[in-house]
Amino acid sequence: MPWGKLAIINLYECYPDYLRDKKKIKKFIRELYKNINMNKVGKTIIKRFGKGPLRGYSAMQFIKTSSITAHFDEENNRAFIDIFSCKKFNEKRAEQFSKDFFKAKKSKIKILDRE
Repeated sequence: MPWGKLAIINLYECYPDYLRDKKKIKKFIRELYKNINMNKVGKTIIKRFGKGPLRGYSAMQFIKTSSITAHFDEENNRAFIDIFSCKKFNEKRAEQFSKDFFKAKKSKIKILDRE
């Protein structure tokens, strides 16, 4: 029986301004954990770093049952979101919410059971 689940969500052709806006990213994290019925622990950490095509924001939010991390590719307008939790959650809902929030034209999701 799995101990937890990791949802790996890739978003493509996102709305560029949202990937470059710290306040939007913070709002996304806040709405995402509420949308999948998780409880946060501590403050959301958001940092922008890197050079050239690797420059962009990364975000992390601890939740009571693990964490949410997100990385944003400003060069190619992509977002990479990972949700790991030992509490069950609706990964398809998380994917659709993320896709809608960032106005992505395409998304992919992979699920890994952690044993």
